[in-house]
Amino acid sequence: MALFHIFLVAIVQGITEFLPISSSGHLILLPNLLHIPDQGQIIDVAVHVGTLFAVILYFWSDLRGAIFGLPRLFMGRADTPGARLALLLIVSAVPVMVAGLLLKITGLNDALRSITVIGWATLIFGVLLYWADQTGKTVRTSEGWTLRDAILLGMWQVIALIPGTSRSGITITGARVMGFAREDAARLSMLMSVPTIIASGVLLGAEAAMTADMGLIRDGAIAAALAFVAALLALGLMMRLLRSVSFTPYVIYRMVLGVALLAIAYG
Repeated sequence: MALFHIFLVAIVQGITEFLPISSSGHLILLPNLLHIPDQGQIIDVAVHVGTLFAVILYFWSDLRGAIFGLPRLFMGRADTPGARLALLLIVSAVPVMVAGLLLKITGLNDALRSITVIGWATLIFGVLLYWADQTGKTVRTSEGWTLRDAILLGMWQVIALIPGTSRSGITITGARVMGFAREDAARLSMLMSVPTIIASGVLLGAEAAMTADMGLIRDGAIAAALAFVAALLALGLMMRLLRSVSFTPYVIYRMVLGVALLAIAYG
């Protein structure tokens, strides 16, 4: 695989994974719009692993407690902040894991990978994000996250299986509807990405490993490293901007992209 192609995929994945503009949609569009070969499942898994390490590093102070709280949770005790956070993150990931497995078994996930679907999802869920961000209250913080919130946000996350929706975008939308402040909504969305990325990485990685060779493993390692750097920079920038800027710039980008995609699809 050409180094430029690896670089392009890694940077696109790294930048778009945590911004509310759909990383999966961009990865599907990349080979279609630039007329280059699809990067393949191994590279997709690798760049997701890179972004996983980025979010773990950025939110290590939160996730460290959740990791150390896992033994208590496995003993049936969620009586510490870390164990409680671990429980909520696991619960929030269950709906999308079940729905994603069903889509894969039925083959519907492949049917959704079209420019038309991505275009409409980009537009519709961009408008929904704008509405939620502008009308949602800012009366709650991420420290007040409850089991009910985790279940509800987990259901919102299922919608992200539609390419173009954006996992971060739809969970931020749900959190804003539930009254979480912008920065807290983004924080919850980022934390929720950890078990989700791990689950999808294990599922896809197990399949990809069966066909991997040393060349692909090398390409995957390069892609993961580049995606890690890009994701860390994009994540840090977004979290800083949210202290003074709304999600409107991302919505505008989604509107422009969605219209362009539909023009291509129907033209």
